[in-house]
Amino acid sequence: LFFSVAPSRPAPTAGKGGGGGGDMEEGLLLRPSTEGAAAAWGRWGRPWRGGVVQGMKEEAGRLGRLAAPMVAVTVAQYSVQVVSTMVVGHLGELALSGAAIATSICGVTGFSLLVSDLLVLVWGAVATSTGSLIMNELTKASTCTVWIQQLGMASALDTLCGQAYGARQYQKLGSHTYKAILILLLVCVPISLLWASMGKILSLIGQDPLISQEAGKYSRWMIPSLFAYATCQPLVKFLQAQSLTCPMLLGSISTLCLHVPLCWVLVFKTGLGNAGAALAIGISYWLNVLVLGLYVYHSSSCKATRAPLTREAFQNANEFLRLAIPSAVMICLEWWSFELLILMSGLLPNPQLETSVLSICLTTISTIYAIPYGIGAAAGTRVSNELGAGNPQGAQTSVCMAMLVAITEAAMVSLTLFAVRHVWGRAYSDVDEVIIYVTNMAPLVCISLILDSLQGVLSGIKAASALLLSKLLNLQSCF
Repeated sequence: LFFSVAPSRPAPTAGKGGGGGGDMEEGLLLRPSTEGAAAAWGRWGRPWRGGVVQGMKEEAGRLGRLAAPMVAVTVAQYSVQVVSTMVVGHLGELALSGAAIATSICGVTGFSLLVSDLLVLVWGAVATSTGSLIMNELTKASTCTVWIQQLGMASALDTLCGQAYGARQYQKLGSHTYKAILILLLVCVPISLLWASMGKILSLIGQDPLISQEAGKYSRWMIPSLFAYATCQPLVKFLQAQSLTCPMLLGSISTLCLHVPLCWVLVFKTGLGNAGAALAIGISYWLNVLVLGLYVYHSSSCKATRAPLTREAFQNANEFLRLAIPSAVMICLEWWSFELLILMSGLLPNPQLETSVLSICLTTISTIYAIPYGIGAAAGTRVSNELGAGNPQGAQTSVCMAMLVAITEAAMVSLTLFAVRHVWGRAYSDVDEVIIYVTNMAPLVCISLILDSLQGVLSGIKAASALLLSKLLNLQSCF
C-alpha cells in the first residue's frame, strides 16, 4: 500500500493549450513534468547516502503546512455539536435522552449531508425499552437519506470547483457555489418541516411521551442551524478549492470559542435547557457563515473567482445534481452501517446502558478521526502534486511521511485516552454505571483509534488517484 502510488510508467506530458473541463484527477496526473526522472531522484537525494533524511524533513514541513489547518478546521467544526451534547448531558437523563434522539435524527437527516466526506458522529438514542429503541433507530434510518443527500451535494463542489480552478475558469467557482447554496437551501425546507413535527412523529410511533416532547423541542430549535450549515458548506468548498485555509481556520476557531460560553449561558442561565444548546449551535454556525462571507466578498484573494449574482449563475443545475446524488447515496449507505451498530446494541440486555455507552465511544472515535482525516487529505494533495510533476520518489516519500505521522499521532492519542479512561465518561454523563462501563471499553476504543488513523490516512492518499474505488472500499469495509 505504501508504494502502490508510484506509477509504473513515466507520467505523460500534457498537450499544448490551456486546461479544459477535463477530469480533475486526470488534470493532476497529466500536469506537465518540470523535471526528468534523474533530476527528480537527485532532488530527493540518494537514500542510501543519507539524502533521504533531508527529504523526509522537507516533506514533513510541506505536509504539516497543509495538514495542520485542515485538522484544526475539521476538529473545530465537529466540536460544536459535541460541546452541546456534553453540556446537555449534565442537565439530567430526560434532557440527554431527548437531545440524543433529536441530534441523531438531525445528524442523519441534515448536517451530515452538508459536510465533506468526514466520518459522521453517530448519536445513540437513549430509550426506555428495547422495542422503543428499535423503533427509534428505524425512524432515524428512514430520515437518513434526506440529510445525507445534502452532504453529497456539497461534496460535488470538490469536483466542480476543483475542475474550474484547475482549468482557470475562475468565474465558474462562484457560479457553482451559488447553485449549491440555492439547491441546499431548497432541500432544507422539507427537512425543517420534518424537524418541526418531530415530537408528534415520535409520539405516534410509540416513543415515550416525555422523551418525544424533549426531542421535538430540541429539533425545532435546531432549524436555524440547518440553513446556516447549508450556506456555510458551499463557502467552505469554494475556499478549499483555492487552498485558502486561513479564513476557514479563523471562522471555525472563532465559532467554537464563542459556542462554549454561549451554550453554557443559554442552557443554564436563560432557562431554555436543552433548547438553549440547540439554539447555540445555530448562532455559532451563522457566525461562521458571516466570517466566511465577509472574507469572500472583501478579500483580494477571491477577486478572480467572485462571480456576479445573475440569473445565468443558477442555470444548468443538472451538472451539479449529477455528481451530488450518487455521492449522497454512497455516504448514506456508509452512515447506515454505524446506525446499525446502535440498533444491534439495543438487542443487548439493558439497552439504555448499552446505547449510551456505545454513543459515547463512537462520538469520541468520530471526533478524533478528524486528525487522520486532515493528514490524509494533505497527503493526498502532496501525492497528486508529486505524481503530476513526474516525481514518483517524492510521492513515495510523501506516503511514508504521512504514515509515520499517522502512527505517531495514533500512538499518542491512544495512550492519552487510555491514561484518562477513568474520567473520560464524566465528560458525557454523571451516571456511575455509564462511567464505569466507558472505562472498561477504553482499551477497545484505543485499538480502534490506532487502526482508524491508519485507514483514514490511506483513504485520503488513495482518493488522490481513485476516488470512486476508495469510496467503494470504505463502503465494503463498513458493512
